[in-house]
Parts: sequence; C-alpha cells; structure tokens
Amino acid sequence: MTEALVLNATYEPLCVVSQRRALVLVLTEKAVMVEAGDRVLHSVTYTVEVPVVVRLARFVRVPYRSQVPLTRKGVLARDHHRCVYCGAPATSLDHVIPRSRGGAHVWENVVAACGRCNHLKADRAVADLGWRLRTAPRAPSGAAWRILGNRRMDPRWSRYLSSDGDEAASA
Repeated sequence: MTEALVLNATYEPLCVVSQRRALVLVLTEKAVMVEAGDRVLHSVTYTVEVPVVVRLARFVRVPYRSQVPLTRKGVLARDHHRCVYCGAPATSLDHVIPRSRGGAHVWENVVAACGRCNHLKADRAVADLGWRLRTAPRAPSGAAWRILGNRRMDPRWSRYLSSDGDEAASA
C-alpha cells in the first residue's frame, strides 16, 4: 500500500500515514475521506475505496518545529541531487565554509556536491578557489517540507499543501 495525507479538521496538513492507517481512521469514524484513491477493497458485506487524503473529525493541536531537521536526504532533495559547484550529479555533502574554519552545520552552510568538487575543494573556502555557488543555500520552508520532508508527493495532495514548498517535495 502507498501513503495518505492526513489533514486536521481545519484542512491543515498534519502528516503522512500508510493507506492502511488512513482506512482504519475512516472506518473507526475518526476521520472522513476527502479524496479516494484508485483502489477498492472488498469484504463479504462491505466495499470501501482506499483513501488518499483524509480529514480528522476532531481538531488536534500539534506543536510544530520551527525548522526542518538537517539531513543528508533533505540537502540532496533541496539541491535536486545536483552539485552546486558544477551541476554534476551530487554524491556527497559539503560545507561552504569548512567546519575546520568555523563553519556551522546548518542549512545555509551545507550543500550537495559531486565527489570531484568535494575533493578539490577540501577544507578551503569557496572564495579562495574563485568558485561560485549556482544557488545560495537556504533552509527549506513550507508545509510540504514540514510534512513530507524528502518524500515524493502524490499529485492529489498538491491542493492541500502550500505552494511555497511544493518544489522540494517533488524533487
């Protein structure tokens, strides 16, 4: 089974769960099906469509983190699996300002890099080499990043997620 998007009672995206869990939420009347998928499950007396998007019947207050956690998969997804120095397929991470020179391990200092550029750069700063970043690194934002992280987004979820983070989810 694939996954389903769970919305709060106010249609605010909360999380992604398995379609099995979403179906259980609907069958126990804890959620209402908003969008059905392509699959239908049959029992002896009951036929039910498998949900792709469900909305909780009651409002749930959930505290959110202010930032998306920094992960290897997240950095690669943000940079579209391309080296920010040369555009080749990225295989590793690199600190723009090396940690040995006081650079922090934060979204704004970590980029995706190919093995060749990462090796050539070593522990030098980008300015020392005369290189330029193709895009400035920044922390991802929006509901798509907060809810999906680096997962692929089902196209049927797009209208429920804010548009400012959709590019990240489709990477």
